[in-house]
Amino acid sequence: MALTKTVAQVIRLEHPVINGFKEFIMRGNVIDLAVAVVIGTAFTALVTSIVTSIFNPLIASIFSAESLADSLVLPLRGGDVILFGAVIGALINFLLIAAVVYFAIVLPLNKLKEAQDRRRAAGVPSEVVADPTTELDLLTEIRDLLARNAATAASDEGSKHTA
Repeated sequence: MALTKTVAQVIRLEHPVINGFKEFIMRGNVIDLAVAVVIGTAFTALVTSIVTSIFNPLIASIFSAESLADSLVLPLRGGDVILFGAVIGALINFLLIAAVVYFAIVLPLNKLKEAQDRRRAAGVPSEVVADPTTELDLLTEIRDLLARNAATAASDEGSKHTA
């Protein structure tokens, strides 16, 4: 009986472990971690390509340099240089990645969470929960109905004999 109940809970995703996992995933810091991973990996190649193919040539043409890293170079004594153009390129790269992640991931997730909070405040459950009645509940109800019917039938038969 306990195994059947556990399997039914897992199938309906009501097991305490599953509920704990759902709560863990919906916490803000997990979403922030996922966004950080996405910033670090998925969009890097795309944004780097945009920066090197579009912005670097535009900015480099303004400063008469072949690439953004070669523009705004400040020579120092001893042959060292400060590459302001490379810093500007990295800043543009960062801002583009942050904008894409915000508008593609963070904003939609925030809207989804707000909608879920509004539904909860209105009393609408976020998930449709299947009938939580167990076999034991049903058997108990059947037993009680049979006992009540037997008591009613016995009292009806007793009243027929006395009349």
